[in-house]
Amino acid sequence: MTTPSIQIEPGQVVLVTAGASGIGRCIAETFLYHGCNVHVCDINEEALGDFLATNGSAVGTVADVSDTGQVDALFQEIASRWGRLDILINNAGVAGPTAPVEAIEDDDWDRTIAIDLNGQFYITRRAVPMLKQSGGGSIVNIASNAAMFGCPLRSPYTAAKWAMIGLTKTWAMELGPDNIRVNALCPGSVKGERIDRVIERDASERNMSISAIREAYERQSSMRMFVEPQDVANMALFLSSSLGSAISGQAIGIDGHTEGLANWLG
Repeated sequence: MTTPSIQIEPGQVVLVTAGASGIGRCIAETFLYHGCNVHVCDINEEALGDFLATNGSAVGTVADVSDTGQVDALFQEIASRWGRLDILINNAGVAGPTAPVEAIEDDDWDRTIAIDLNGQFYITRRAVPMLKQSGGGSIVNIASNAAMFGCPLRSPYTAAKWAMIGLTKTWAMELGPDNIRVNALCPGSVKGERIDRVIERDASERNMSISAIREAYERQSSMRMFVEPQDVANMALFLSSSLGSAISGQAIGIDGHTEGLANWLG
């Protein structure tokens, strides 16, 4: 028997939000490697410039996904440049505050929800008509394993990620008849600067050492591991390829197996 390889039609147009750095950049470069036309948006102009300088065939737009005017301008550019959309990767998000619920400020709550939840809605609302026009496609929402268990001291982030799972399942039901698959990826702690900042804030909040908190994060996983950005990119590619053609409405853990976080410091 011949083992099938990833089959994704070259030339498909992929939008990756927050695609200039971190997980988003790894996803964008993976789709580029497989012959797709990749359009990234990012709020960080400097990071976007660096990404485009390294990946000359990609196209980028500076955009804040929580601003409907900027989202509209982004999709006008996609329509003008490509005339179609086949794959959407909803990756934009922020970690939000690390604090007990009674200490969370209104502005921190509102900003996290605006980016991590409202932004996913604004982007998807504009993407769906283009996906339908293309005859179908794939939406991959980057959620978190916090959406499966909860996460102490991370109320707004966890609320947004749980909501994203509900939207994933709802959109899969709505859009399946249009040949649009919708799935969510739920990584654990992903190596990189973002998780380093989260660990530093968590250590400060708990008055513990950074190394102790990092070890506690690693113990969340049965495999005692942090996830690599490429692990997430590989699954996004799989779900958007012909090999994932029967998969929709799923929340898929990419976390080395995590059962729960309630006693993660135990």
